[in-house]
Amino acid sequence: MKNQFSMPPSSNPVQQHFTAMTRRHFFAQTGLGLGTAALGNLVPGQAVASGGQLAASHLPGKAKRAIYLFMAGAPCQMDTFDYKPAMDAWYNKELPESVRQGQRLTTMTSKQSNFPIAPSNFSFSQHGNSGAWVSELLPYHAKMVDQITFVRSMTTEAINHDPAITYICTGHELPGRASLGAWLSYGLGSLNEDLPSFVVMTPSWSGRKEAQALYNRLWGPGFLPSQYQGVSLRSTGDPVLFLSNPPGISQELRRRMLDRLADFNQRTFDRIGDPETNTRIEQAEMAFRMQTSVPDLADISDEPEHILKMYGPDVTKPGTYAASCLLARRMAERDVRFVQIFHRGWDQHGNVAGDLPNQCRDIDQPSFALIQDLKQRGLLDDTLVVWGGEFGRTIYCQGKLSRENYGRDHHPRCFTIWMAGGGIKPGMSYGKTDEFSYNVVENPVHVNDLNATILHCLGIDHRQLTYRFQGLDMRLTGVEEQHPVDAILS
Repeated sequence: MKNQFSMPPSSNPVQQHFTAMTRRHFFAQTGLGLGTAALGNLVPGQAVASGGQLAASHLPGKAKRAIYLFMAGAPCQMDTFDYKPAMDAWYNKELPESVRQGQRLTTMTSKQSNFPIAPSNFSFSQHGNSGAWVSELLPYHAKMVDQITFVRSMTTEAINHDPAITYICTGHELPGRASLGAWLSYGLGSLNEDLPSFVVMTPSWSGRKEAQALYNRLWGPGFLPSQYQGVSLRSTGDPVLFLSNPPGISQELRRRMLDRLADFNQRTFDRIGDPETNTRIEQAEMAFRMQTSVPDLADISDEPEHILKMYGPDVTKPGTYAASCLLARRMAERDVRFVQIFHRGWDQHGNVAGDLPNQCRDIDQPSFALIQDLKQRGLLDDTLVVWGGEFGRTIYCQGKLSRENYGRDHHPRCFTIWMAGGGIKPGMSYGKTDEFSYNVVENPVHVNDLNATILHCLGIDHRQLTYRFQGLDMRLTGVEEQHPVDAILS
């Protein structure tokens, strides 16, 4: 019986070598290679994925692309979307052991003599036909509750930032695995020949300045070929390093240099057969095309004034979250497969009342604008949008507690995300936590279930997308049984 998890031919270096040689000989003898590619570019509206390892989508995916709005540092779920009115009567009372159930704590609060309840300092109200509860900190989110779906029962095992972010981005707490965007690029390929398939942005933030570091392995290829890694756009200077030609180097000269370099690399590949050599050739060609496509992408001078106003006053400031959301929409228009925005500063250990409003102000209006902008352009139906962090925060206070301010520690047992667009039912709230927002009591969703759901929306059966590495069939969702969240799928 054929093993459905066997390594695809494209991941076998020997087969890659002979396939490439055969292709080169065919092109050389028939002259069809560049001519066919050129003809394809003359046919409008025929965007076809290239470079993907799936012969066809496993499932009838409704999304062609995805945008992941990652709130690095972990938003306080009970101060944003997980309304817990009963906690007001519990102010400064001890968290019951029957709720905590011996669950582990971080070293930042494990030595505390007590764990006093800190009710949210912010008011909540219901909105839309769905009646979703939203904090006063997110008035623009309140306007779109019927367009998005909340998952209030997310859970993870990781209790510290780096393992938790690594886990949700790569499916494993330890570094070295391929990121979600790399898996999508590997499986589905690119829809755009002039921009990377996977683009990352790390905008500025207004909350707590002592933010956790972000490492490029979070958007790295891991064990996958390096061509699938994410490309990070910078907020100042050239959006991508070395995008501009040095003084004295013309575009024509650069083209001749790349042709000569490709010739040298091709000879190396012919001699050694390392597929990474071909990756270097492809990346050099992509960099050349990006010299035109990226400046065009980053130039928002053609955006109408009403669109800029919709994203808010920060949209014209390079490197802000608002500017990143507008660029994400422009990339969706250009069929970039996966865009991930990491917004840092959500790690409120001791000043929730001071830092959280600033963080919410950063992301509230731009996130709303992104959804509306995609919808009015007909892109939301086939663009999946995900918003969320790496874990939740504790209902009990870390540090000094008052009615006006408090801190919250890391909490892996429950947190809230939202999803919208291609493949997701709008206007839902899925899952439920206890009255302390401490444990999931209805429909738990593990981070690997979330990734399985994202892959499903893009037409991928998460069990089938594998890559043979060190004798194992690796996959994003791990070896345990995981399931897409069927109840929220459209």
